[in-house]
Amino acid sequence: MQKQVDKAYYSFSKYIDKKRWISVWHQLNEIMSLNPSSVLEIGPGPGIFKVLAGHFGISVETADIDPELNPDFVASATKLPLRDNSYDCVCAFQMLEHIPYKQALQAFSELIRVARHNILISLPDAKKIWLYEVHIPQIGTKMFQITKPFSRPHIHRYDGQHYWEINKKNYSLEKVIYDFSMKGAILIKNYRVKEIPYHRFFLFEPVQ
Repeated sequence: MQKQVDKAYYSFSKYIDKKRWISVWHQLNEIMSLNPSSVLEIGPGPGIFKVLAGHFGISVETADIDPELNPDFVASATKLPLRDNSYDCVCAFQMLEHIPYKQALQAFSELIRVARHNILISLPDAKKIWLYEVHIPQIGTKMFQITKPFSRPHIHRYDGQHYWEINKKNYSLEKVIYDFSMKGAILIKNYRVKEIPYHRFFLFEPVQ
């Protein structure tokens, strides 16, 4: 595998928008709830997750094929130079879609192999939804999503970064969950982030 973007791609003005910050909040929230003693992040991008997690006492190491991103391990996600059960939790946020689907499944097998307790990932979900926000006095603001009616999955075309996305043709949510689970993991939960529904989170446990 080869890197797709230069380090400059992750600059604040180009990469870090408000919605992405919300997704990072969910990354931290999920990890904090697991209370792991060690975390491995595959594909750290600008390294925000590692820095923020460290401020809250969570040790994170990173792996990436691009040495310019200063990962702890320069390695392919499909062949991690790590022992089995090396980390309490292994995570990959908006990363697996950057490699062909079969290789993504191979990489997920590596995540399972290296994880002791949990695998946390997020993936792009292309299903169109309408997002509504309602303010209710004395209760607060509530957000809810409605799936766009009569929408059909489109064929995904490689755009220089994403090889596939959930709910594109041949990549239904059910298929992705099944294929990933068959690699040796149990799905604990999955959800779309309300404020940025393009990001869907999955929490797995390795099959013992």
